[in-house]
Amino acid sequence: MFTLIEKAVLGMAVLRLLSGSIEIMAALLMLKLNDIGKAMIINGSLAFVGPVVLILTTTIGLLGLADKVSFEKLFWVLLGVGCILYGVKSS
Repeated sequence: MFTLIEKAVLGMAVLRLLSGSIEIMAALLMLKLNDIGKAMIINGSLAFVGPVVLILTTTIGLLGLADKVSFEKLFWVLLGVGCILYGVKSS
């Protein structure tokens, strides 16, 4: 009758909701300020939010899976996240 949500899933979802809310607020702030220079500053600030949320949600997920997944598979997941971060970093 009642569905219990895992703590890890709830934590990941809350972080994603927070991240999305920050993105929406930034877009509204850009529209309100109506200045390209300030919009670029806001956009640059958002470049920090995305990778931080990715790392945090992945960490929460991995901690939730730690007892169910082998160390080798956790290593490959972490390596994949590292490759994503390396691929999107600015030159």
